Amino acid sequence: MLISTKGRYALRVMVDLAEHQAAGRIPLKEIADRQGVSEKYLENILATLVRAGLLSGMRGKGGGYRLTRDPDKYTAGEILRLTEGSLAPVSCLEGGNNGCERAGECRTIGMWRELDEMISNYLDGITVADLVAKPMEYDFVI
Repeated sequence: MLISTKGRYALRVMVDLAEHQAAGRIPLKEIADRQGVSEKYLENILATLVRAGLLSGMRGKGGGYRLTRDPDKYTAGEILRLTEGSLAPVSCLEGGNNGCERAGECRTIGMWRELDEMISNYLDGITVADLVAKPMEYDFVI
């Protein structure tokens, strides 16, 4: 499992919006400037988040983006699954179908399932509010 820039930037955007939610709707340009990401690339990520209902977006004067829920109602796992498609460590676990034709005789499938569960539990246990409140307590950089 390798998290792409899309997933990492989506998390950064969600944290940014949570940190600045008192300002109301935040224009794309402000988010892009603060995050050091091109507006064009960020626009694609924000569109994904809006389509999924994680953000609300409005165009025009006074427009911008805002969270649709409190920051403690979003998990890192939810955001990464949306942007990455899957967090499964091996392809035979993707999509929840466990569709490997060798699963019945595979000596390693149990290990991969446990790893998949550990990854999900870890990322589902971290909220955007956690990342806003104590970002340096985690050993990773988003």
